[in-house]
Amino acid sequence: MSADGAPACPSGAGDVLREGLRRHFTPEQLGRLGRARVGIAGAGGLGSNAALMLARSGVEDFLLIDHDVVEPSNLNRQQFWPRHVGRLKVEALAELLRELNPHIRLELAPLRLDEGTLPGLLPTCPIWVEAVDAPETKTLLVERALLAGLRVASASGMAGVGGPPMGRRRLGNLTLVGDFQSDVANAPPLAPRVTQAAALLADAVLEFILA
Repeated sequence: MSADGAPACPSGAGDVLREGLRRHFTPEQLGRLGRARVGIAGAGGLGSNAALMLARSGVEDFLLIDHDVVEPSNLNRQQFWPRHVGRLKVEALAELLRELNPHIRLELAPLRLDEGTLPGLLPTCPIWVEAVDAPETKTLLVERALLAGLRVASASGMAGVGGPPMGRRRLGNLTLVGDFQSDVANAPPLAPRVTQAAALLADAVLEFILA
């Protein structure tokens, strides 16, 4: 265990991951995945799950943006553990990503995305995962990214139990995922459907990188 209570990273953990990925990707594909830089806007249920999935798939360069801290109510669907409660989400997620792959390159931005902060961050990543809660922030990020010629994966509709099946819609540089119907205001965000949507976001990013 490390001094802060987190599991210690085994020596060469990132090399173990890379070794395993060689069974699934060509050297050229691994190179593209390793060089790709992905912005994760929101480190909650969608962003934390998508980031870990992308890291497991060979992506090694992330910008993580979220102003919030981990709360007990987050543990039902987000990639955090009780030891992370009270910590900034971007720092807790960075810990998990580095545990998986110590070679990973991370930039942490513990701030709120808005008209003032977005312009300095947006151009630094050619690919974005939109994983924020506020509708106005979703719209701001997606519209500005598309106007800048960047690629975006965005999610909507993933609450409750059962419900409409998840899907995806590709619209040029934008991929939308979710069931496009359910509303988290009327149904709780639970791990199964949130994780489904996060998986579709991660898959869309991999398609941007590898297709």
